[in-house]
Amino acid sequence: MVEEKDKQYIEDEDEMQIDWLGMLKKAWEGRMFILKCCIIGVIVGLIAAFSIPKEYSTSVNLASESGASGTGGLSSLAAMAGINISSGRSSEALTPDLYPNIVSSTPFTLELFNTQVTSLDGKLKTNLYDYLHENVKVAWWNYIIAAPKMALGLIRSLWNKDNTELMESLNNGQKGYISLTEDQRKMAEALNKRVGISVDKKTNYTTISVKMQDPLIAATVADTVTRFLQKYITDYRTDKAKKDLQFSQEIYNGAKHDYELKQAAYAAFADANQNLFTQRSRTELERLQNDRNLAMNVYTQSAQQLQLAQAKVQEETPVLTVVQPAVVPLQGSPSKLKVLIIFTFLFFAFAVAWEAIGKEYFWKYWNLLKETLKN
Repeated sequence: MVEEKDKQYIEDEDEMQIDWLGMLKKAWEGRMFILKCCIIGVIVGLIAAFSIPKEYSTSVNLASESGASGTGGLSSLAAMAGINISSGRSSEALTPDLYPNIVSSTPFTLELFNTQVTSLDGKLKTNLYDYLHENVKVAWWNYIIAAPKMALGLIRSLWNKDNTELMESLNNGQKGYISLTEDQRKMAEALNKRVGISVDKKTNYTTISVKMQDPLIAATVADTVTRFLQKYITDYRTDKAKKDLQFSQEIYNGAKHDYELKQAAYAAFADANQNLFTQRSRTELERLQNDRNLAMNVYTQSAQQLQLAQAKVQEETPVLTVVQPAVVPLQGSPSKLKVLIIFTFLFFAFAVAWEAIGKEYFWKYWNLLKETLKN
């Protein structure tokens, strides 16, 4: 009884083993079919390789300051004037984690649309919006896939023509909101897909990557995004300090003007009354001198406040250093040779699998299905 079980187990195990030799034999017998599939794969690969537009990628690496900058000498200067500026400082609200949200925001994207770009061969000179709208190429099969959606969008555009014109007029005079046309929305989405930004939270190391179909345009957009981001962060961080500086400048100008008037009045009265020693003239001269001294004190304090405000603007200016600037890429992707190899291999693998395994089971189950349908 035990021997029969062992024998049955061995037979089952033999059946479970893959007959590699038999599969190779079947594949060799179908070598002509495999060769034909490889030829088809080469043809399809060539069509795909020359249909897919090349994309060129470049990146910019930025090193952000960690945390809020220290006050350093500014605190010492303020302490001399009896002012404590360190207590008013708080942690930085605009952290590197928010940089991707800034770059993908609608106002930032709309500002990028006006960037002037030039192709590497110099034949194309336009703005970024027109380049994305009119000069970006796609593979021919994308038009077939997008045909139903394009037809639906055309019908919707006919119905929403008045709304589009209304949105364009609103964009010219709006202040608190943004209204986009359908084309603007599509171009904004296309640009956001081509511009990426990543942040290393441990080191605050920021990488801006841009992908375009022209190498020079890719480098231009990457450099523009970097400059816009630096400007946005600087304006955000220094906005209050600049307002304080403007206010201090106005006070300083007024104090200086008042001091010059009081000083001129004192000098004029002193020159006109050099030979008079009456009590009245002495009293008036003393009053003018006190007014001048008071104006001088206000003028001196306002000058100190102005210096502190100027130093604070510099202190609040963030450090966003470009470690690796945008470089015009030399090679694009995908490589035509790689596309050709991939398609040829896929067709080869399909043909081998069909001849070795698939064909036998396909006809087996196909005949079984026909018999079932007959019965």
